Amino acid sequence: MSIEKVRDYFQKWDIADRIQEFEMSSATVELAAKAVGCEPARIAKSLAFKINDAYIIIVTAGDTKIDNQKYKSRFHTKSKMISPDEAEQYIGHAVGGVCPFAVNEGITIYLDESLKRFETVFPACGSINSAIELSIPELEVYSGYEEWINVCKITSG
Repeated sequence: MSIEKVRDYFQKWDIADRIQEFEMSSATVELAAKAVGCEPARIAKSLAFKINDAYIIIVTAGDTKIDNQKYKSRFHTKSKMISPDEAEQYIGHAVGGVCPFAVNEGITIYLDESLKRFETVFPACGSINSAIELSIPELEVYSGYEEWINVCKITSG
């Protein structure tokens, strides 16, 4: 199971015990916000895209969506999210549990500037009912991100 991969991945930092597992689903921003008890914007959603023959994850704040113009300007192509089958096969996590931790080899992780508004955020941990609270510096370390980018727009206040 994918959450076990994340748990193993976190062992090197001794933070596996910080993973929260819920009785309810946390597979969407709204459900995750209810499960952890925070505003939806603080859910760090991981969106998976295919660019040419490569796969990437962009971790964004829960109250954003991809701004197609910004995305195209940054990546020189239209945004194309991958299918649920592709997510599990190429990223290593099923939709609802996609996260920037313990991903398959060759996946580039980007963090969107929208996350910088918060002291802590809650990304998933590989399953549809898990999350971990991380500070932004912790997210940088544990995600192994490539760089900060700005490809989102905030959709709510």
